[in-house]
Amino acid sequence: MKIALIDSGIGLLPAAAAVRRLRPDADLILSSDPDGLPWGPRSAEDVIQRSLDIAEAAAAHHPEALIVACNTSSVVALPALRARFEPGLPIIGTVPAIKPAAAGGGPVAIWATPATTGSPYQRGLIEEFAGGARVTEVPCPGLADAVQYADEAAIDRAVAAAAALTPRDVRAVVLGCTHYELVGERIRAALQQPDLPPLVLHGSAGAVAAQGLRRAGELPGPGTGTEGGLTVILSGRPSELPVAAHTYAEGRLLAAVSPAR
Repeated sequence: MKIALIDSGIGLLPAAAAVRRLRPDADLILSSDPDGLPWGPRSAEDVIQRSLDIAEAAAAHHPEALIVACNTSSVVALPALRARFEPGLPIIGTVPAIKPAAAGGGPVAIWATPATTGSPYQRGLIEEFAGGARVTEVPCPGLADAVQYADEAAIDRAVAAAAALTPRDVRAVVLGCTHYELVGERIRAALQQPDLPPLVLHGSAGAVAAQGLRRAGELPGPGTGTEGGLTVILSGRPSELPVAAHTYAEGRLLAAVSPAR
């Protein structure tokens, strides 16, 4: 079984690691676009074309499902990807986990890129899924780029700036960019108030990984008992996991249990 994942950069690591935990025997194809970073300032047409290009590179390996592990691509390019590849190749998009975050009933914050914050797309999700919860949209300029390059000082600055915009009484935070899941514990530490219950973070990696397996016709479990492989494609070129990926637990997991090729 092969599962492909695409993203502008290393934001695909959390979903890839989630697939690996659910099905250790799955072969993973990770296709990203470091040459085109960042995607946020690009036009919709450019994001669509770049999404199609990295998806084509992944599809050449004949996966059973393709996970769009990127919020920007899911917002802009999902219809084009589905038109190009389905029904032969199931396409699974990434949606911010607003509904489960709001189910807790307390105030919710959505951390997202400046381009996504306040967008009609995100506002529509809030209207549809937030119910009666109070939701604060928090822009996080520079955080995705800082995570992409494992720039520790820049991560600290970006997290601190976003934390300053987040209401103190927030009980749940939606991580509206897949890159943010790689520094989830740093975000939690910056927001947790000592006199309040533990803050709950809501990412998308687990849900999209499980959905990817379902769409591939597989279920979570031990699988065949064999260890799955890892194929890395960077802007269309066969490669290895970027050095920055090894900074994060998800990248180390993938490198440790799968020979990069």
